[in-house]
Amino acid sequence: MRRFLDWLYTGSGILAGIFLILIAALSLAQISGRVLGFDAYSFDDFAGFCMAASSFLGLAHTYRRNEHIRVAMLIDRFHGRARRTLETLCLGTSTFLVCYFAWYAIDMAWTSHIINDVSQGLVPVPLWLPQSGMALGLIIMAIALLDDLLVLLAGGTPSYLVAERTKKIAMSENL
Repeated sequence: MRRFLDWLYTGSGILAGIFLILIAALSLAQISGRVLGFDAYSFDDFAGFCMAASSFLGLAHTYRRNEHIRVAMLIDRFHGRARRTLETLCLGTSTFLVCYFAWYAIDMAWTSHIINDVSQGLVPVPLWLPQSGMALGLIIMAIALLDDLLVLLAGGTPSYLVAERTKKIAMSENL
């Protein structure tokens, strides 16, 4: 199971990177089109869809590597059981909120699919397609948070703390 989850988080990060490359390619094509005299209709719309997919698909991968901004000023003041309780409370709350957000993102994409909602640009794109990238990213983020919550409840160390310690060790070795 651990192997699959790690693959899932890495895969979502790779997909996020692919969408970033697509943004660059679309921008380059649009710039080239202006120079060469052809119109690149709706390329900015497509780049926006790619940006949304990249942002949401990159959430879990970034989270697992402790690259999200964490405001730990309060929690860092505690140690032992009190710290573990606060970590559990924070992870539980985060998991609930992201699951809630994911639920409504899935509902939005599904509703767009059912009513055949399309974008308003020159190229009508079924909106469930870009909305699916957001929903999928949120689902994977919810899984990552639940994963860490279960690890913490089982007495283990969540991924973001493991990554933080690994970075501190690597930085001290480089000095």
